[in-house]
Amino acid sequence: MAELDWSDLRYALAVGNTGGLAAAARQLGVNHTTVLRRLDALEARLGARLFERARHGYQPTEAGALVLDQARRMADQAEEIERRVAGRDRELTGLLRVTTAFVVMEHLLPQPLADFARAFPGIEVEVVENAFLVDLSRRHADESAGWSRREADVALRLSRQVADHLVGRPLGDTHCRVYARRDAPGLPQSVQPMANLLRDAPWVAFERDSQARVYDQWMRKHLAPAQVRLRVDIFNAVAAVLRTGLAVGILPTFMASRHPELVAVSDPIPELSVPVWMLTHPDLRQTARVRAFMQHVGDAVAARLAQAEGAG
Repeated sequence: MAELDWSDLRYALAVGNTGGLAAAARQLGVNHTTVLRRLDALEARLGARLFERARHGYQPTEAGALVLDQARRMADQAEEIERRVAGRDRELTGLLRVTTAFVVMEHLLPQPLADFARAFPGIEVEVVENAFLVDLSRRHADESAGWSRREADVALRLSRQVADHLVGRPLGDTHCRVYARRDAPGLPQSVQPMANLLRDAPWVAFERDSQARVYDQWMRKHLAPAQVRLRVDIFNAVAAVLRTGLAVGILPTFMASRHPELVAVSDPIPELSVPVWMLTHPDLRQTARVRAFMQHVGDAVAARLAQAEGAG
């Protein structure tokens, strides 16, 4: 039997993961005829059919399931080798990808990132605004870059729970209060009991079907639908609506300094206090650029959170 080509196994793995040639081609950034050709070549080398064409896509045969299982193990081992090698990088140079939420990028990161870029000009930081905690140990297909690229080297997240296999540190807590437009007719202008706000004030709330975030769960539990005047999806949209004077709404206190036209009308809401974490994969934590970023940017964000808490 001819020697197996790992790149052919990658094509088979993509077909197995996606269930079809077209989806595998999109994942790999090639056309579907290339996927078919590489799959045919692999089957010819192995002397076995790996997939059956079913109504719902490509289904692995018994031989195919065995090949896919081994290919996944090989992919995991290849990723581990890359992470371990990257973790021994001692140079303060190269690309460092950071993933975070939009509200964190806009309100907590700009100045720390700018200061870091000036202090470490050899490190190219790329920020991906993403509202979900990615698995930094895995790779995903990138249509523009070929086979795959790691999601991120560092994650900055608002979350009460973080993946057990990641390492990092909490930078502080975010706190939320109810805000209204300053001097808006019909809206409260000073701190009120929460029960009064929930009962009497008009609100801008989050999407009706959104339940993943602690803020969504709190509103679903405490806020009557009849009090809702408008629903949006993110905090920046809440702030934009609050500036119109239509209603009251919840914002993190670290946004307050950017919106002097708004006034806090509640005390911080204990149930909505959420830690901010800076995280990486254990194999990457000794990489020079990762260590530098987590120390310098982490300290700066921690200071900003402490300042926001003090201003409350």
